[in-house]
Amino acid sequence: MPNFKEIVSVTLILFSVIDIIGSLPVIIDLRRKSGKIESERATLASGALMIAFLFVGDQLLALFGVDVASFAVAGALIIFLIGLEMILGRTIFKSEVDTGGATHIVPIAFPLIAGAGTLTTLISLRAAYQTVNIIIGIVLNLILIYAVLRSSGWLEDRLGAGGLAVLRKIFGIILLAIAIKLFKTNLIADF
Repeated sequence: MPNFKEIVSVTLILFSVIDIIGSLPVIIDLRRKSGKIESERATLASGALMIAFLFVGDQLLALFGVDVASFAVAGALIIFLIGLEMILGRTIFKSEVDTGGATHIVPIAFPLIAGAGTLTTLISLRAAYQTVNIIIGIVLNLILIYAVLRSSGWLEDRLGAGGLAVLRKIFGIILLAIAIKLFKTNLIADF
């Protein structure tokens, strides 16, 4: 049964981790290099990756003998580091933007949107939220992702470099708080 509070929480968590606004500089650069962004294909590919990992992630963990609570703690640490990246302006995780070939799918859908942080977060969220609420949160984020990809040129003109920097810092602080909450919740579950 959908729970409005959980849907809002999941949507905000995924929005912060995906950081589509923070990825705007990379998206704008790719748009300049290739002439256009295939918003529909990139959105659908990232959505398929996220939903597939949401359902197959548990089996993948079982294959390696890792329980969800431990993976959630590991995910909380990654979310914490991503938050630090956003606040401090330092790069901890390197992404391979120059992949050649599928310009719209590879660097945008993976790793920018459905990268390691997003996939780890999905497994972490399964430990705290109902699956139906996570799926709704994914779909809401996909709508936002599509809108941002589609209007990247317009957003570049309106926000400017300063506006993008402020948004990145705000979402970084939110991620740090979320990471601490996930860490506390899942660490206590192990005792």
